[in-house]
Amino acid sequence: MANYKILIQYDGTRYKGWQVQNSTDMTIQGKLQNVLTELAGCPVEVIGSGRTDAGVHASGQVANFHMDGDFSKEEILEYLNHYLPMDIAVTEIEEVEERFHARFAATSKTYIYRIHTSNISNVFERKYAYTYTTPLNVEVMKKAASYLIGTHDFMAFCGNKRMKKSTVRTVFAIDITEKQDEIIISYTGDGFLQNMIRIMTGTLIEVGNGTKQASEIPEILEGKNRELAGFTVPPEGLMLKQVDYAAVVSN
Repeated sequence: MANYKILIQYDGTRYKGWQVQNSTDMTIQGKLQNVLTELAGCPVEVIGSGRTDAGVHASGQVANFHMDGDFSKEEILEYLNHYLPMDIAVTEIEEVEERFHARFAATSKTYIYRIHTSNISNVFERKYAYTYTTPLNVEVMKKAASYLIGTHDFMAFCGNKRMKKSTVRTVFAIDITEKQDEIIISYTGDGFLQNMIRIMTGTLIEVGNGTKQASEIPEILEGKNRELAGFTVPPEGLMLKQVDYAAVVSN
């Protein structure tokens, strides 16, 4: 049985997130599995690099699945893109070594969050950016972000208050860039907790508008209390941009 690695992009607007749910068929994983199961004639499990939340987008999601090698890579790619909805696309496919696992083998993930800062709506980008028009001090936001870089317990930035697994993560980089009518925040880390990036972004916004001080970030981390951190920004501004791996051996 062959192991395939695929690169996926999707507009998450109308989906309930990545992970299959019993209560709905509107998930990215579910749509992929349904199409591959039809092709294979038996159940196919698709393993994603991570679980994006409802409404979150991806330009570089990675997944893998095992399937009997009765079809060429080109046939699988063509079949997927023919039967998937128009807001989900598989852009690349390759056969990889048996032990490759899209989630466990990932070494880092990069997300971007877009903040639209103009009072005038960007009609064609409104589903992909959060509109926030209160003036923000980007320099103090960068200072606050510097405290979040490194290995920390991010319990205060976790949306799951009943989280039983470790909430320690390593953030490698946070880059904030300001363009005309837009602030873009890029986050790279070894992994992120539920809503972690959206809560970090809300916290940085509160620093930028003066509600919080950059110097409070270490206290928030130390407190490990969700109530200490900022608000959770909406999902539409968030996109999974890239997932990195150590060398992957193709077959």
